[in-house]
Amino acid sequence: MNLPRFLTADNTDNPEDNFVIHTEYPRFIINLIDDEIEFLEDIKVQDQEDFTLQVAELIDEASTFYDREVMFYKED
Repeated sequence: MNLPRFLTADNTDNPEDNFVIHTEYPRFIINLIDDEIEFLEDIKVQDQEDFTLQVAELIDEASTFYDREVMFYKED
């Protein structure tokens, strides 16, 4: 199976939250409401600064992805 890089997710128990799942390493779920991240695997960090920059970039990409997805729904 060829998974997309990002997936949107929601949950009726938390209707105010907006989740995005990142399916590539480092796999994580982010709640875009508060930018809380839950990593789905053990992360081995050799360079903390580089990893921090990588995660910040992924957060930006996840947010951009989510905004684009929401626009598709609003257009329909």
